[in-house]
Amino acid sequence: MFMIDYKELAWQYWFITACFLTAGIAGYKMGFYLAIGLTIIQTIHFAIRKKSIIAFPVQVRFSYLILLLIALPQPMQFIYWIPTIGTWAQEIFGYCAMARLVSLFPWNREKRLSLNTITKTFFSKPTHGSVAQKKRQTN
Repeated sequence: MFMIDYKELAWQYWFITACFLTAGIAGYKMGFYLAIGLTIIQTIHFAIRKKSIIAFPVQVRFSYLILLLIALPQPMQFIYWIPTIGTWAQEIFGYCAMARLVSLFPWNREKRLSLNTITKTFFSKPTHGSVAQKKRQTN
């Protein structure tokens, strides 16, 4: 099932980011810097839009930014494969592993962390909208 939503601003941000990361992996190292820059802009934009720096979409973007920064040093750049593949999965299929991971942070969950919670979080079908909202609706 494809979840390509090219009319949504968030989808457009992630699409451009995925393209920048793909360029970086293909050898155009400036792509990594452009992806980081766009993620900073996107994080600020969503913090303003949501009127909160702790809103779930902001947490996802900030966590993604941290991952990109960790991968920036030359010996760590193999890590860029993870957000590149993950961002394309988000763009095409609507599966966002980062959002699922962030939803497991203690302040974002109501249930105790268990193997069952982790399994349900990572292996449930992709959904439109926030993973955090969807989890609250099913609890």
